[in-house]
Amino acid sequence: MLIKLDPILSPELLFTLRSMGHGDKLVLADANFPAHSMNKNVVRLDGVNINDASRAILSVFPLDSFVVSQGGMAANRMEVDDKPNELTDAHKEFIKAVKDVSGDNWQVGSIERQSFYEEAKKSYAIVTTTDARPFGCFIITKGVIKPDGSVWVLNK
Repeated sequence: MLIKLDPILSPELLFTLRSMGHGDKLVLADANFPAHSMNKNVVRLDGVNINDASRAILSVFPLDSFVVSQGGMAANRMEVDDKPNELTDAHKEFIKAVKDVSGDNWQVGSIERQSFYEEAKKSYAIVTTTDARPFGCFIITKGVIKPDGSVWVLNK
């Protein structure tokens, strides 16, 4: 155990997060997501739900303000088929986790399911949970940490 690190952050997951560079994407997926057919770099978080996983990961993961400055989002959710504006309970929990942990200024975008799969194939890694709620899948983009340890936020 380590001080001030959520125990959900396993050695394998911490290694993966630390190995990622600026602009790399991480998928946080529900139990039904076809992770192993999408990406060779899969970290399992068995017994963990989306809310707890997202809070633990975001506690050490800087979001990318460069993506936002270019009109994108550093955090995205998978859209519900034929209902792109519908927010599931998992979506609401993730959005709250982003705001609580990373700050109120971060917005969560959305990606249509088939497009989400294409982005997942290009991601650095996929973290799977055992949360069985459908459409509980998210992509976050890693930002930059400054020499003082704070997160780089690009001014618009």
